[in-house]
Amino acid sequence: MLNSSEQIKRAQEHLGKLLEGQLARIESMKATKEFVNYDELETIIIGVVGGDGIGPYITAEAQRVLEFLLKDEVQRCKIKFKVIEGLTIENRAKVGKAIPEDILEELKQCHVILKGPTTTPRAGDPWPNIESANVAMRKELDLFANVRPVKVPEENIDWVFYRENTEGAYALGSDGMIVNDDLFLDFTVATYEGSRRIIKAAFEHASKSGANKVTVVTKANVIKTTDGKFLEIAREVAEEYPHVEWDDWYIDIMTAKLIDTNRRSQFKVMVLPNLYGDILTDEAAEFQGGVGTAGSANIGTRYAMFEAIHGSAPRMVDEGRAQYADPSSIIRAAGMLLEHIGYTEEAKKLSMALDICGQFEKRLVITGRDNGATGGEFADYIMETLNSDDLVDKWNSYL
Repeated sequence: MLNSSEQIKRAQEHLGKLLEGQLARIESMKATKEFVNYDELETIIIGVVGGDGIGPYITAEAQRVLEFLLKDEVQRCKIKFKVIEGLTIENRAKVGKAIPEDILEELKQCHVILKGPTTTPRAGDPWPNIESANVAMRKELDLFANVRPVKVPEENIDWVFYRENTEGAYALGSDGMIVNDDLFLDFTVATYEGSRRIIKAAFEHASKSGANKVTVVTKANVIKTTDGKFLEIAREVAEEYPHVEWDDWYIDIMTAKLIDTNRRSQFKVMVLPNLYGDILTDEAAEFQGGVGTAGSANIGTRYAMFEAIHGSAPRMVDEGRAQYADPSSIIRAAGMLLEHIGYTEEAKKLSMALDICGQFEKRLVITGRDNGATGGEFADYIMETLNSDDLVDKWNSYL
């Protein structure tokens, strides 16, 4: 057994390697700042990754909806779909990697990715302790901005969350240290480049969308170094957008204020470090009908990935109910994908159809069981609604 001096030395060596990796990542961020211009691409390749559990079921329905909306673009070869198999827990466990090398190479051949949920092993699971595929994909493709909108018109809720996606408590989630039987350490990472780019993205969205309000969420009164710098950088960025109102809140009280009917409609665009963003967006999704109804975008300069924000629900597969899984979340993500690559009109129509089918009209209801609609039936319902001549009038009538 190592003595305390040896334990400290081993920990120092481990930390040194982590610091080297982070410093190299910073240089990479500095070198890559230009975003892809999709208008200039001859063909936009949309990768479709089913993932685990219910993932392949719901992702297939989202792909059907996208193909319906983009059929003319597919025919003229402006859009190409590339189905990528193998990002399953079984395959990942077999090779001992969050993303197998061959799958990663296929992902890098795409411009944007529509991704189903993937399983992340926990203590007690039969799988090895491999890193989350989501976290790995965000790091490998540098998808630094996790964008999650939540909109409930009848509650006057219209929020967009900008969650930092590659740093914070998740950046080194598999690289913590067990110093000895009594001491265990994990790490939170913040960088100037990483913080600035996510905060700037939030202010840019607030400025261009007309929201004109940004709320910065931290725990800077206690987590003084990393959260403190995040807030300090927000003050710097805010000076570049004098026309955009901004304020800051601590994460603990922010979770309360989202359910404060007198306050919550005042929030517009929120920007948060990684962990806080994960927690707060799940809470926010409940107002819209739960995490099964909310989509998520993961944006980088070169790549972008769009996904459902819920898990892979393996129990539904084990119980033979996967076909009844709600595809709303990943179809909303597909709408975000459309907007990202420039098909804003199609994205707007899809958002309207999802509101009509899922929140207003509710002619078919997903229950997750055979007493409700299947995912395929619900996707058909959405496409039928999209095809109606009075889509806009119908949506406006519910507001």
